[in-house]
Amino acid sequence: MSESPPTADALGAALQRHFGFATFRTGQAEAVQEVLAGSDLLLVMPTGSGKSLCFQLASLLLPGVTLVVSPLIALMKDQVDGLTARGIPATFLNSSLSAGDMAARLHDLRAGRYKLVYLAPERFRNARFIETLAAVDVSLFTVDEAHCISQWGHDFRPDYLHLRHVLRTLPRARVLAVTATATPAVRDDIVRQLGLGAPPRPAPRVRIHGFARPNLRLAVTRTPTHDFKARRLEAVIAAYRRGIVYCATRKMTERVATRLRAAGLRPLVYHGALTDAARAAAQDRFMREADPVVVATNAFGMGVDRKDLRFVIHWDVPGSVEAYYQEVGRAGRDGGPAWCELLFNYADVRTQRFFLEGSTPSAAEVLAVRAAVDRLCAAGPAETTDAALAASAGMDNDMGARAALALLERAGFVTRMAAPGGRGAATLTPTGRLDEARLRALLEGLEAKRRLDEARLEALLAYVDYRGCRHAFFLNYFGEKGLAPRCTVCDRCARRDPEPRAAPTEDQWLVVQKILSCVGRMQGDGHGAGRVIRVLRGEAGDAPGEQGLGQLSTFGLLADEPPDRLAALLRALQDECCLRPAETPDAPLALTAYGLQVVLRRAAFEIAWPAGDHPPPGRRGGPVRRR
Repeated sequence: MSESPPTADALGAALQRHFGFATFRTGQAEAVQEVLAGSDLLLVMPTGSGKSLCFQLASLLLPGVTLVVSPLIALMKDQVDGLTARGIPATFLNSSLSAGDMAARLHDLRAGRYKLVYLAPERFRNARFIETLAAVDVSLFTVDEAHCISQWGHDFRPDYLHLRHVLRTLPRARVLAVTATATPAVRDDIVRQLGLGAPPRPAPRVRIHGFARPNLRLAVTRTPTHDFKARRLEAVIAAYRRGIVYCATRKMTERVATRLRAAGLRPLVYHGALTDAARAAAQDRFMREADPVVVATNAFGMGVDRKDLRFVIHWDVPGSVEAYYQEVGRAGRDGGPAWCELLFNYADVRTQRFFLEGSTPSAAEVLAVRAAVDRLCAAGPAETTDAALAASAGMDNDMGARAALALLERAGFVTRMAAPGGRGAATLTPTGRLDEARLRALLEGLEAKRRLDEARLEALLAYVDYRGCRHAFFLNYFGEKGLAPRCTVCDRCARRDPEPRAAPTEDQWLVVQKILSCVGRMQGDGHGAGRVIRVLRGEAGDAPGEQGLGQLSTFGLLADEPPDRLAALLRALQDECCLRPAETPDAPLALTAYGLQVVLRRAAFEIAWPAGDHPPPGRRGGPVRRR
C-alpha cells in the first residue's frame, strides 16, 4: 500500500488552499503523510488538538471517498456544514434522516459525489449497506473516538465491534483510528479489535501527540463542604467568566445551578434527562452567549466546538483519568490560558463507586435482562427505555440494565437501535439465537472489567494526591515521553489562585503590544527576560551579547517603566500564554502563536494586570536615542 506522500511544501499549500491555515499543529502533518503513504495509523491526540483536520485533509488528497465512523450524531451535521461551506463535498448518514433522504444520499455515494461521508456505527448492522460499500471506491476508513471499540476503554460501545468485519470487505482502504484518550493497554486493544496488522493488512503505525497543554492551569482543591465548593466556584467564575462546571449526577447539576442563581448568576443546565429540544437550546445558548456558564454532566461537551472557554471545574470527582483529561481539554482550545480545578471531597468517591458497581452487572442480572427482553418483545420488536427494562428485570438501576443489554447484544441475542428523541429509548429486536459460549466468555470477563474500572478510579485518586507536576502526571499516564518533568503553571509547580482578569484598556494594549513586539524581534538569539527589559528601557547595547539591540525599533519604548514592573508584566504575559514559559529569568523568551495574534489584535485577550496604576498616556516612555 506504500505510496510517495506529497512534500512538506505541497502539504502546507493544500492546508492553506482548503482550510485557510498557514501552519499545521503539532503532529498533524506527520499523521497526514503517514496516511497518504498508505499506512494504517492509530492517532492519539487530545481534545482540541486538531484530529479531524488530519482525515479531512487526507481525504482531499486521496482518490475516492473517506468514510468517518463516529458515535457523535449531534456533531455530524456541524462537521458537514463546515466542510460544505468550504466547497468540500460531504454528507452524513444516520438515524435523523428520512427514508427518502437516506436513499438519495446512498445514490450519490455510489455515484462518487462525496469526498467525506460521516456515519454512525449502527449503519454497519445493515448487510445491504455493507454490500453498497463494495461498489464504492473507499480510500480511507476513519474510526473517530476509536477507544469506543475497546471494552477496556472508558466509553465502550458495542456497535464498534462490527467494524472489523467491515474492514475485511474493504482490503484496499487505509485505516485511520483516532482517539483523544487511550492508555497503552487501550491502544493495543484498539489495534486488535480492528484487526490492524492481521493479514493482509500491514502492521499499523502509532502516533501520540499533543498531550502537553501548558495553557491549562491544573489544580486540585480539597473541599470540606458544599459551601466551600460554592465559594471556590464563584471565585473562578468571577475571574474567568465562561466555561463548564461538571457534576457527576443530574440531580447535582440542578443543585449547583440553583446555588449559582442564588449568587446572581444565570447558568445553563445540561444533562441526559432533558428533552432533545431543551438540550439543543442550552447548547445553542452556550455557543451564542459571550460569557456562558453551563452546569452539566458528562453528557455535555462532545462536539461542542467553542475554543475560547476559560475554565473547566469539576464539582465532583470523575471516574477516570481518561474522562477527566478529555473534559478539561475542552478549555483553552484557542491556546489562551484556562483554569482547570477539581473540587475534591473524598465522600464524592462513593458516587463513582456506585456507578462502577452499576455498570458491571452480575450473571444473574444479565439473565434477568434476557428474560425481560423476551417478555417485552414477545410480539416482535419493541421500543423501551433503560428504566423500563430495569424495572421489568427487577433491577435497581438503569446502568446495570443497559450494561447487561450490551452483553446480550455482543452475544448475538438482540439488536438495539436508538430511537429518535434520545433519553435512553431504543428499539429492541431479538434475533432468535444466542451464542452461549460467547455469553459465557463475556460474563467471565466482567470481573476483569470491574478490576480495570477500579484501577481507573484509583489512578484518578492518585492524581489528586500526586506531589509532582500535574502535567507530567498526564504525560506519563498517556505514554507521551521526552517532555519536561515540570511546568510553571499547575498548583504543584506554581501555586496560585485565579486572579481577576479583564480586557486591557487602550493604554494597556499599547504596553502589551510593545512588550510582545520586542520579544518577537529578539527571539531566536537566546535573549531572556532581563535583556528584554533592558531593551524596553533603552539600556541595552554595551554589554557582551547585546550588540545591535540598540537598533531595534522597540528600543526604549518603555523607558519610564521600572524593571520590576516590566518583569511582572512579562510574567503576566507568560501566564496568558502569549510567551513560552521560561524556567529561569535568563531562559530565552519567545512568542507563542497565540501571542502573535494578540500583537496583531486578532485574538480575544484578557490579563491580570500587575498591581499599581499604569503611568498616564503622557508618561509612556517614548523612544530614546538609539546606540
